[in-house]
Amino acid sequence: MTDLVPLRRALISVSDKTGLVDFARALAARGVEILSTGGTAITLRQAGLSVRDVADVTGFPEMMDGRVKTLHPKVHGGLLALRDNEEHLEAMRTHAIEAIDLLVVNLYPFEATVAKGADYDDCIENIDIGGPAMIRAAAKNHGFVTVVVDVEDYSAVLAELDANDDRTSLKFRQRQAQIAYGRTAAYDSAVSTWMAAAIGEETPRRRTFAGTLAQGLRYGENPHQSAAFYLDGSNRPGVATAKQLQGKELSYNNINDTDAAFELVAEFAPAKGPAVAIIKHANPCGVAQGASLLEAYKRAYDCDRTSAFGGIIALNQTLDAATAEEICKIFTEVVIAPDADDAAREIFAGKKNLRLLTTGALPDVAAASLAYRQVAGGMLVQGKDNGHLTMDDLKVVTKRAPSEQELKDLMFAWTVAKHVKSNAIIYVKDGATVGVGAGQMSRVDSTRIAARKAQDMADVLGLGQPLTKGSVVASDAFFPFADGLITAAEAGATAIIQPGGSMRDADVIAAADEAGLAMVFTGMRHFRH
Repeated sequence: MTDLVPLRRALISVSDKTGLVDFARALAARGVEILSTGGTAITLRQAGLSVRDVADVTGFPEMMDGRVKTLHPKVHGGLLALRDNEEHLEAMRTHAIEAIDLLVVNLYPFEATVAKGADYDDCIENIDIGGPAMIRAAAKNHGFVTVVVDVEDYSAVLAELDANDDRTSLKFRQRQAQIAYGRTAAYDSAVSTWMAAAIGEETPRRRTFAGTLAQGLRYGENPHQSAAFYLDGSNRPGVATAKQLQGKELSYNNINDTDAAFELVAEFAPAKGPAVAIIKHANPCGVAQGASLLEAYKRAYDCDRTSAFGGIIALNQTLDAATAEEICKIFTEVVIAPDADDAAREIFAGKKNLRLLTTGALPDVAAASLAYRQVAGGMLVQGKDNGHLTMDDLKVVTKRAPSEQELKDLMFAWTVAKHVKSNAIIYVKDGATVGVGAGQMSRVDSTRIAARKAQDMADVLGLGQPLTKGSVVASDAFFPFADGLITAAEAGATAIIQPGGSMRDADVIAAADEAGLAMVFTGMRHFRH
């Protein structure tokens, strides 16, 4: 392949007109002839630039509402011709095909059309055909043609021309070709994913995944692992859409943990009162509601002060000064909230390494979406766990029914259980977690660990009895034996919420009755591996 190729003719056809006129003017100043179509040509002419219509090149007018305009041999021949192949050159001379050295195309805004909730026909109409065809042609022939699909690359093209006497290097054209194929792949992925959902195809024959680079990361979970953060275009409020107001760049683990924290705290609607979640290694070490954010934070912190050190804090309401002052008393990696008032921001400004993120909103925890997990040789795809219960869904299975306060705490514990790694056991009292057991191979071990951590915190707080005394317990899956339930009762728990469905349910219920516990079944489990 030839290294340096002069740029004499460009075809520009874009939906996003950002920076278009300045870029085209810079090309024209270098003597580049500009071919264009439709609205792009109009915009350039209005700016006083000389533009040649593609219709004049092809000899065919745009037709069918613009669906057919660039799908023509004189366009694709100009993009695909090998300039060092005599047969190709002869075909160009015979059919009056002019070489195109630069293609600038950004596609119909399909993703934006879907995002705004357009109907089926409107979405279909915004599927670009000619654009991807030209992009793929130019990218394939990158030995001679430069392709640009993103506005942010306009300056790079001009810098390349400045550095090479109005020529482009092979290395640059290769880079642009890779970007171009990534764009068409992501575009087709968006179309395919949308259509599968639109027609109710839950398991399409081919499932595609695409993302746009948000930032390269210093490393992954460990320093020897490379990593990057990509956006899926869904604009779901959270770490992907947040504005970072201060602090160091987020790490791979920061992003993962911050997402876990914000998704958890979003379970608690702001209208139902302040809530705070503290996360460490993707597991909650304290979750609480309170009369104020400050109270909610203190109660969440008092669940496990040791684990909260260096953790991630998520709030469901605007961060205020009093809460910010309290948070600053310990080392915290990230704080994320819908917003932060000026006083809170000023307080955090004194902690330059503390990352503060604001999102503007909470995510809709009930919205349907897909979750992906890579395995060797493939990908597991499932619907996001957005299962929710009401009081009416609960089935009382013991002689004693839960009290009103126990029911409130059981529902709180069940909500938190969905966000704790299995096997998950959560002790809750008065709207706050007092013990969390996560990620154990045995459910009874999770029960014991959570109770032991609650006892440790009671000692730290100078209390005469464990925090689990008078608490309720949630189990993300059924108790296979009565031992876990008995352990919870020994820790002082008075009520249990669990899915039920074990072969030994009768034994577990009998043990609950013997211990004087109230127990409800949900009929739903919340495994989180």
